[in-house]
Amino acid sequence: MNDPMQDYYAARAPEYDRIYLKPERQRDLREIEAWLPTAFAGRRVLEIACGTGYWTRFLAPAAARVVAIDAAPETLRIAAARVPKEKVEFRVADAYALPRFDSAFDGSFAGFWISHVPRRRLRDFLLGLHAALAPGALVVVLDNLYVEGSSTPIGEPDEAGDIWQLRTLADGSTHRVLKNFPTEAELRQLTAGLCEAFEYRVWQYYWAASWRLPAQPLSASRTDCPPPPRC
Repeated sequence: MNDPMQDYYAARAPEYDRIYLKPERQRDLREIEAWLPTAFAGRRVLEIACGTGYWTRFLAPAAARVVAIDAAPETLRIAAARVPKEKVEFRVADAYALPRFDSAFDGSFAGFWISHVPRRRLRDFLLGLHAALAPGALVVVLDNLYVEGSSTPIGEPDEAGDIWQLRTLADGSTHRVLKNFPTEAELRQLTAGLCEAFEYRVWQYYWAASWRLPAQPLSASRTDCPPPPRC
């Protein structure tokens, strides 16, 4: 059975980047586009859910190497056409079941992906991602803030606490899309016990969270993140 989210992004591929054209968001975008490459300068980066490569094109010039994955071949074809291949490898892959890589990465970026992960799968996703990274690796996730009048309207959370949007594409099709808006406190709790440091940045329309993996195995290292909450 096909994943509805994968089907949605496959259908949305030709108009994927229109979201970056909203006039009110341009100042934020220019600031993020300037900041993000500095975070990954010289690093081997695993990019999760790269989509059409909008952010890959800013990462690639600064990084030592980028492997960018996405589940939708339709968006990857656009990405491969816009980003030079010298330092980037595009791969169709499942973010929840990452393939084996030849070597570990010392950086990872996920742009506008965390918000589409069901709450019940967030911790497992991070554990799988961290397993593909080298000790001390830097992780950065970038996503939307909900801003009334600019963001697509949202409904009430479902029983699992997930939020959904109804999105209409240019072809007239309507899709029910999971889109959560985690708070800084929720993100800190999510990464509790998994990181050595956590930083949170906020703009008017976007937020970014970053953290570093322990330089030693978790059992032998001290972290400044609080312990995970008891169930």
